[in-house]
Amino acid sequence: MTIATADLYDERGDDLDSVSTQFLDLGGREAFDGPVRTIRCHRDNGLVKQILATAGEGAVLVVDGGGSLASALMGDLIAASAVRCGWAGVIIVGAVRDRAALAELPLGIKALGSNPRKSAKDGVGEVDVPIRIGDVTVHPGRHLWADRDGILVER
Repeated sequence: MTIATADLYDERGDDLDSVSTQFLDLGGREAFDGPVRTIRCHRDNGLVKQILATAGEGAVLVVDGGGSLASALMGDLIAASAVRCGWAGVIIVGAVRDRAALAELPLGIKALGSNPRKSAKDGVGEVDVPIRIGDVTVHPGRHLWADRDGILVER
């Protein structure tokens, strides 16, 4: 059972960063946590597809899409692959698509919005690099907790 982020912050606030950027909750799991993997990409979901097709082992993929809502970085097929491969959740600083299908999957999904437009699939970007969401730096390997109240990340 995942602890509520508000309770966790009350217990361990000095060890955690709270992401102030507001995300939509779009997956079938509202609360999720796990070690972080990261991708930085812009309007190209080739790396997202590739990484989510590997063993997730309860990890959370954080995707820095630069905040672009011009095209989706994940849809139902990629998200279903993440479920099959054991990922706990995906946080996208950008857009997704297939919202109705995403809501039915047992996967935590947070994103800034949605757009039915596909992205490029060239695999351009960086994997497992520190990324910033607002004023918080998210480091690969650190633990992340997310629920309806927000996102906490180990410092």
